[in-house]
Amino acid sequence: MKNYLLLFFAALFISCTSTGVQVTFDDEKSNAIRAHYQNYLDQNMDGLKSLWSPDIKIFLNSRNAITQDDLIPLLEAQHATYDITMTFGEEGGSDLGPWVETTTYPAVAEYPEAIITQTWFTWNATSKLTGNTINLPAHIGFKWGDDGRIIEEYHHYDTVEMTAGIEEAQAAAATE
Repeated sequence: MKNYLLLFFAALFISCTSTGVQVTFDDEKSNAIRAHYQNYLDQNMDGLKSLWSPDIKIFLNSRNAITQDDLIPLLEAQHATYDITMTFGEEGGSDLGPWVETTTYPAVAEYPEAIITQTWFTWNATSKLTGNTINLPAHIGFKWGDDGRIIEEYHHYDTVEMTAGIEEAQAAAATE
């Protein structure tokens, strides 16, 4: 019986030891992303650029990266077309803003340590042309560089409705 108790406590101790992975919610990087999103909502492109590494790679639902110079006109087109908010939570519940968490992964084998901030939210956009609203579930991950700036961004969401609305608004503006 003593051996079973000893085995039980040893297993409990081993299962509770840290693997080195740390997830935080109110840390410097998570808060920087919250401010980054506020810059996006405020259409502050210089504020966005201040957190991006000059060599950032941005993956928009693709394996092919674009640069911040490619992304800025897309963000400007979103704001020209839509009034935008970002929410998280159940419909009719409290709006908590985007869910933001930062995970520090330890170096393992040939993989170096990585710090990734992940976010989940609903991108709510009301067309300035039609008044129609899009509610787009989104996930964006941010990989941090040693200098404290974002070196990679991974966007995961369906852009069909968003793109159609932007094209519709651009076509309407061209005929004016």
